[in-house]
Amino acid sequence: MKRCPSCRTQYDDEAQFCPKDGTRLIALADAAAEGRATEAPRRPAGEEPPTGTAMVGRVLDGHYRVEKKVGEGGMSFVYLATDVATHERYAIKVLSAALSQDANAMARLKREASLGMRLAHPNVCHIIRLGETEDGLVYVVMPFVEGEILSDRNNRLGRIQLDETVRLVRDMAAGLHVAHELKIVHRDLKPENIMVCRRSDGAEYAVVMDFGLAKERRAGAELQKLTATGIILGTPEFMSPEQLRGKPLDARTDIYSLALLTYEMLTGKLPFQGRTQQEMMIARLRSDPVALRKMRPDLPFPEAVERVLNRAMARNPDERYQTTLEFADALAQAAAPDSGEAGGLMGRLFGR
Repeated sequence: MKRCPSCRTQYDDEAQFCPKDGTRLIALADAAAEGRATEAPRRPAGEEPPTGTAMVGRVLDGHYRVEKKVGEGGMSFVYLATDVATHERYAIKVLSAALSQDANAMARLKREASLGMRLAHPNVCHIIRLGETEDGLVYVVMPFVEGEILSDRNNRLGRIQLDETVRLVRDMAAGLHVAHELKIVHRDLKPENIMVCRRSDGAEYAVVMDFGLAKERRAGAELQKLTATGIILGTPEFMSPEQLRGKPLDARTDIYSLALLTYEMLTGKLPFQGRTQQEMMIARLRSDPVALRKMRPDLPFPEAVERVLNRAMARNPDERYQTTLEFADALAQAAAPDSGEAGGLMGRLFGR
């Protein structure tokens, strides 16, 4: 069961947001470590799990010793592994044995790997290599990213301070911009896919996770078969209007989702209201977002921050910011309207 931290109403496990006020629901009990490691659909009923524990202790590709399972999803299991030579830690994502013969699932995993290997960036969890075990299990190797999932931080704190939000948005924008420059759209940006990590000096930074639904803007025939026009992939609460309509997508759909993320970080709520998920989706297609300062009149948000978010959440993609860096830069300047250094500082941080 889940409950709304605002009105305390309880809902079943499938609910994500309170239909009364749009607040993200929290579990009545703390999530188990496995559930926190990776967020993905539950395994279909009746499907047998792969030889999960049998992977522990194996050495893959002569490099990666599997230490333990840390998460699982509908089509994969995630393990912590250590390089036998360097002792560096990695995450190994193994395709379910029951799905390893599924041509579409294999094509999706290979596509994820081919995209991920081009996304090496400190604010992106990129894929290092694609491999296959002797018994036919396909896997991908990724850096092991340790930290707090953004959705957990949102639930723990209720809301995130403006200055911290600006810093985390800057990091997400930088990682997404690299993907967009490669003609890759994430298309499933949500708090569960953001990890807040800590450097050795104590500074925090955000990492964009799980490009499993990422899609190249110039899709080939094979990809079009996997993601047919009109088939919605992603998480409904954070989808752009064009994604809900099944329209062609570009980087601006991620900008919209990033703005929704930002709004929720600042207020603890989503900007579109509805009694059901369907009503909330329709609201994004037909209505304007609830004004930031109306949603949280108790908080002294600068008016400029509200204007920036409204532009980024415009229903028409042409009316939004056209790059994630442009959005992050505008947000930073709006958050510090009296500081002439904000724009220049963001430019230096983004290398512009």
